[in-house]
Parts: sequence; structure tokens; C-alpha cells
Amino acid sequence: MSDPVLAHALNHEPQLIEGLKALVACSSVGADPAMAAGMEEARQLIEARLDAMGFMNRKRLTPADGSGQPALYAERLDAPKAPTILIYAHYDVQPSDPLDKWETPPFDATERDGRLYGRGVSDDKGPMMIALDTLAAFVAVEGQLPINVKLLIEGEEETGSRSLPEILQTHRNLLAADAVLSADGARWRPDLVALNVGSRGNAGFELRVQTASQDLHSGRYGGIVANPLHVLSHLIASLHDAQGHIAVKGFYDGVAELTNNERAKIAEIPYDENALFGLIASQPFGEEGYSTLERLWMRPTVDVNGMWGGYTGAGSKTVIPNEAFAKLTMRLVPGQDPQTAKKAVMTHLKAQLPPYASLEIYGDRGQSGAYSVPENHPLLGAAAGALEHTTGDTPLKVRIGASLPLTEIVSRVLGLDTVMFSFALSDENFHAPNEFFRLSSIGDGLAAWVQIIREIAVIAPDDFAPFRQT
Repeated sequence: MSDPVLAHALNHEPQLIEGLKALVACSSVGADPAMAAGMEEARQLIEARLDAMGFMNRKRLTPADGSGQPALYAERLDAPKAPTILIYAHYDVQPSDPLDKWETPPFDATERDGRLYGRGVSDDKGPMMIALDTLAAFVAVEGQLPINVKLLIEGEEETGSRSLPEILQTHRNLLAADAVLSADGARWRPDLVALNVGSRGNAGFELRVQTASQDLHSGRYGGIVANPLHVLSHLIASLHDAQGHIAVKGFYDGVAELTNNERAKIAEIPYDENALFGLIASQPFGEEGYSTLERLWMRPTVDVNGMWGGYTGAGSKTVIPNEAFAKLTMRLVPGQDPQTAKKAVMTHLKAQLPPYASLEIYGDRGQSGAYSVPENHPLLGAAAGALEHTTGDTPLKVRIGASLPLTEIVSRVLGLDTVMFSFALSDENFHAPNEFFRLSSIGDGLAAWVQIIREIAVIAPDDFAPFRQT
């Protein structure tokens, strides 16, 4: 027998797509002050949607000083005897640069070949709309939700969730729940049914190397004044040894070596390495002694996200720049403290700096630790049951190499566990040009979200008690 709520949701899929297009049109790039209007447009559009769904107590949550991008909150507490779930998503998106690599305008959602293209369509606006439309379908068909839902839609996820810890702490009573269900994250592969049970942490900063007070003529000063780009390149190169290990004293502190059992479980996961690297026209690379999946899920990284300095325009300009810049990020694994790892990298860079150059470290971004959801958590069981019900397959338990700051922050501040239940796929170019979302994922997502809510509704709230940390 078909589920009437699901039938309603599927019948309204065209409206979901149109709503998603409108949301993508909001240039909600939280990192760019010039996009403030787009952020506000996105907030207003989402708030109007929540009002139409009968959500109550709608608020904009900020730190006590009112700084940062507001998180949107609303609730429907329709089921006093059922669990209370905090459903998370985010409305901010990554910058669209480089614009010349986009085949269609990034903020004009375009349908092509069964896909919808646009910045943020997969990360996280498409998955968020699936969750919201599922809730709307329950309200439309049954007049209420079978569980209690608190919505938290963040505006700073793409900039490291800098304000989120204070928002959660300030509003911890308002946000009290049994667990967190995240519409953010990503399915691993389109050909496998899988649940993400963990993610790496994240930290980062920027640096500036200076060797003179101004740019210099390379004929008059070349060979007698250090080039900051050369110095910066040396610093960056010193971060790794020839075997791909991170050559930073203290960086691996707390990192546990993989057990034979862990390595065996990872090795059992179906995985075509050649297909992955063929898709991106690349080859395997990384820390010696580990497989690709071990590196991706269970080993930390230090990466350069950008380097610049000097003249980069057309033609030639024979100049020695006086300064050079780089952006660094780290992906962290269980056992690592983000602050300790970050300080270790900073100390290393300072130690490698030659006496004829100065180093400024700035732009310290938000940080979060790695996270793993307990294997026997009732919400994880509900998610697995929902996927098995809708696909007929028992989902694999996998991890993601990316970071979802929410998971660690919510665990630390609110004492709640998070299950990722996104219907984005990891190959959909988030953070890159031509980001897209498979339209086929909408139906799959609606079916799974309807089912997980039904699965949660039959769990006793007391079953969550052993997992709530005070």
C-alpha cells in the first residue's frame, strides 16, 4: 500500500523544483559581504516557506552581540509522546569563482540532462528542500507531524560555522532535542546504498610572507633580494616529505593507527579506484602505506587551497613582488585536537622561515573535530531502516573525507548525536564550477525522508536517553 504522504510529496515534485530554483537564485554567499542581499533573500524565502507549513516560534538566532549570519529556527511540537528531532540544514553557499569555468550562470538554476545546475543546488539547498517538502507533505495530508521537529537552518556552514557554538550555547534550552538529523552531507556513490557514520574535522588559516617594503624591479634587485613567492613555495613544500607524510612535529598527536579489523572492513567496501581517478583525469596520490579509502576517511591532511602574489595579468611584468599569500586547511581525524594540530603547523612554518623574510598568520577560520555516530544509536537505526525499506538494500556504513562542523559542535555543546541524511551525491561538484543536483534524487530523497520520520515516530524518547550527554 502506497503511503499517502509520499504520494502527496511526489505529486508536488514540480513545485519543489521551482522552489529550489528560486532558492538557488538567491546568491547567498556568506563569505562575501557583497552578497549580503542574496543572504537576506534566502532567509526571507525560507521563512515564508516555514510560515506556510505552520511552523511556530520562528526566530533568527545569532550570538549575543548580534554578529554573524543568523541561523533560522522554527518548530512544530505536534507529538508529545514522540521523540524530538532537531533537523539541520544551511542556506549559505560557496563563492562561484572561477566564473569562466561555469557552463551556465551559477545563480540561474538550469535543467540539463536530468540534472539541475547552480551554486548551492546540491550543497545544501536541494537536500534542504527535500526535508522541508517532506514535512510539508505530512502537514498537508495528516494535519500534523508524527514527531516533534525543531528546524535549525544555518547561515555560516560554508565559512566554518564560526557562530554556531555560541548560538547553540545561548539557545540550548530552545534547541533541546533527542538527536540531530542533518540534511547536509552527501551520499557516497550513486550505485551504492550507504550511510555516512563519520566525518573528518577541519581547521585552517591564511599566511603572508614579506621580503621588502614594496614590489621591486627584477633587473635592479633580482638576485640580491629574496622573492617571497620562492620563500612561500619552500614553506609549503616543507609540510610534507617525499612519502606523502605530513612533516610537522606534533601534527599526528592523538591519531590512532588503523587496526587490522578497521582496515579489513574498509577493504570489503566495493570500490573502483580506476573509475574514481578516471572521472577526474588524475592518479592516486598520498601518504604511503595506506589505501585510497583509508587516506580519505581515516588519515589527516594539510592542503593549500590557494597561493598568490606578484603579477598575474596578461603579458610580462618583470617584477619581484614584496609579498606572497596562501590559504591552508587541514582535515582532521578522530583523536586530533583542532587547535593543537593548527598550532603545530603554525610552529613548523615559523621554524622554516629564513631570516630575510617575515611571516604573518591571520584569517583563522572556524574549526571542528572529527565525528563518529555511535553504532547502536536509535536514529542511525531509523536511517538504516528507512533506506532498506525504500531501496531493498541494507546500507553500507561509510565515512566521508569532508567535514560537517555541525556534528562535532552539536556533540560538544548540546550533547547530541547527529545522523547525516543528505541526498546530495559526492560527485556533484560542490565547491566547484558547474555544481549540480540529480533530479532523480528528489524522489529517492522524499521516499526516504517520509520513511525515516515514520521510523522515528515508533521509537520511545527514553531510547535516546543513553546517548544524550549532559
